[in-house]
Amino acid sequence: MTVEIDSVELSFDQKKILYGVYLKGETGKITGVLGRNGSGKTCLLRILFGDLKPTYKNIRLDGNHLKESLFERNLVAYLPQHKMLPVNMKISRAFDFFQANWSNFTNTFDSFGIYTNSKINELSSGELRVIETYLILNSGKKIILLDEPFSFVAPIYVEKFKKLILEKKNDSAIIITDHFYREILSISDSTYLLKNGYSKLIQSKKDLENEGYISSNPQQR
Repeated sequence: MTVEIDSVELSFDQKKILYGVYLKGETGKITGVLGRNGSGKTCLLRILFGDLKPTYKNIRLDGNHLKESLFERNLVAYLPQHKMLPVNMKISRAFDFFQANWSNFTNTFDSFGIYTNSKINELSSGELRVIETYLILNSGKKIILLDEPFSFVAPIYVEKFKKLILEKKNDSAIIITDHFYREILSISDSTYLLKNGYSKLIQSKKDLENEGYISSNPQQR
């Protein structure tokens, strides 16, 4: 499956946020999205998901214009920046809801075994992020949108998620954004930079330096 979005027009309080964006995701590939705060990364994912309505957009599936939203087609799972699960929900119920296997999860993230009978509000922000990201990745959807999955997450878990994301791309088109640009570049098959309302395809870290997204001074990297 191939999903594309272009011709997006989005403004807030007469300030243009997105107006020259093209992005493509494909089954078997990971698409990375980078950009400074306020560049429209989250807005773009929400437009793709279908819970943010821009002035105009063109979303295509396998080259065909999509009239309804991706979530109305039941094709997409979206990890938002904010907390996703209700704080009073039992973790076991969350796994049941997503039809995910707790034993498989704890085999990979073994330190979570102590939370078998716990509620969401007993987790730290980083631990909650791990569980929510895992559930979205194991949702079985054809398109997976991940908004800053590595935020607040311990480095050892970031590495485990990178491996899991590389596995899941075999069955899903994965679009991921994060400020951890090294991690994005390391796993993405294609990477876009959002800047001044536009998207630009990035080939290397040098391109990010040329665009002023990261410093060219080795001591500041």
